Amino acid sequence: MKVLEENFRFMILEVMKQVESTLRLLDTPGTVSIESIESRDDYIDNLKSVIENDCFSHIHRQPLGKRNVDRIRALNVVTSNLERLADHCVNVARQTPHLSEPAFFQKYDYRPFFQEVLTALDRVHPALTRQDMSLAFKICRAEFTLDSMYKQQFDRILGELRSGSETGNLVTTLFIFRYLERMGDALLNVGEAIIFSITGDKFKIHQYNALRETLGSRGEDAVPAHVEFESIWGTRSGCRIGKVNKPQDDEKGVKQSLIFKEGNRKKLLQEKASIERWEAIMPGLPPKVQALQEEGASVSLLIEYLGGCTFQDLVLTAEHDVLENALFLVTQTVSELWEATLKKQPAPASFMRQALARMTDVYHLHPDFQTGRRAFCGIVAPSTDALMERASELCGRVASPFTVFIHGDFNINNIVYSHETQRIHYIDLHRSTDSDYLQDVSVFLVSNYRLPIFSREARERIDYVSAEFLRFARAFAKRHGDTTFEARLCLGLARSFITSTRFELNKRFAKSMLLRGVYLLEKVLAHEEERPLEEFRLPDAVLSY
Repeated sequence: MKVLEENFRFMILEVMKQVESTLRLLDTPGTVSIESIESRDDYIDNLKSVIENDCFSHIHRQPLGKRNVDRIRALNVVTSNLERLADHCVNVARQTPHLSEPAFFQKYDYRPFFQEVLTALDRVHPALTRQDMSLAFKICRAEFTLDSMYKQQFDRILGELRSGSETGNLVTTLFIFRYLERMGDALLNVGEAIIFSITGDKFKIHQYNALRETLGSRGEDAVPAHVEFESIWGTRSGCRIGKVNKPQDDEKGVKQSLIFKEGNRKKLLQEKASIERWEAIMPGLPPKVQALQEEGASVSLLIEYLGGCTFQDLVLTAEHDVLENALFLVTQTVSELWEATLKKQPAPASFMRQALARMTDVYHLHPDFQTGRRAFCGIVAPSTDALMERASELCGRVASPFTVFIHGDFNINNIVYSHETQRIHYIDLHRSTDSDYLQDVSVFLVSNYRLPIFSREARERIDYVSAEFLRFARAFAKRHGDTTFEARLCLGLARSFITSTRFELNKRFAKSMLLRGVYLLEKVLAHEEERPLEEFRLPDAVLSY
């Protein structure tokens, strides 16, 4: 490690020399040659390669704890960005011969750029070795300062370009300032890498700010350096989601766990509103919102962490009696919610409109799924898109006789089961709305089917869950006089089968889902041509792999 540390220190010093040489080249043209800057860049490139090799060697040579591995990974990222910053110095130097008069550039206020970069570079080594969050944050801030300074020079040059004179010098000057601004991008990556080495998680600086300010909005002075943060992967919402563990100030030292979400303003505000409505309907069903912080287009939430496990975990691993109990609680909870929120107003079926909006993503992953009209021995098979268009017209003619307040994304990994309290909880609620309950039913059923496990025992467990939930949903429909339940469920399942393929790389399994969706569309459309939809019956076997 000592050699690695020494090379890293030399790397920082050489990059600082490179920045200083570039500044002298601009201050006093002729005192520094472009060749000398290029030559030092070659040395910096070699140092970067040596450090990179040493980093990987240390990781693979002997067992290291996560914290040491994170630090080595961060050092490698820092080194790569220092090398990139040095490259920008070379780019600046190579622009100077394009100035008709070297003194032309000196009319502009460029020295503060270099001072900001040098100050940030001087902080890199102590920030990483001392694991100093404050210094890391200041390194990140250099990017914002350089952006602001670049904007001032950009506006000035743009105004001068309108005069039509000195255009060559002005364009060259703009390029130089652009490279100076891009040094800030490299410094931002350096600062964020150091934050990663401290927290053990990859924070963008705006996410760091969001977590710090959201914790602060609860009257706490905790920052990510003083909390444990564990990312929660697997979400496709576009939000940053993590579990925050904050030690309590009590004698037992019990940790308080929260869920941190940061991202799209509209989605997270919708989730907050949905949580509040669910809480009013059934207290304790959703997690409680602990804090909310708004900043521009982004919102951050701190939400209560719910103990227990997801229903998906139960389907995959639980004993049958535990799974049976959890499924009973799910159906009981869902029934109570539907009864409590039922309104006697029609809800149009929008399954195919939703599906058609997602087909671009399906075809990006599986271009061979986009087939045209085909004929074989006089039998014509329409394209999938054509089938979906016909089914979309059918959706316009069929509606649920009532609405309920639905989850909106009722995947089995969005249902939390607490064995200790014998309760069910809902999470990820930004799509909740008053709608056709078959939206949730179809998503629940297909989220079971698409679990990528194929042993006979596992599939029997999945089939059991699907059959029991379908039986429950049918009983609810019968009790409330929903005569087109089977037809609408067929359309909903077709939508979920087909659109789920955009998340499945296993070609055989994805095709299985596509063909099931196409089969269901063909079946319900053929039925409608001959008999009333009220007589349609879903082929239950389609839910078994």
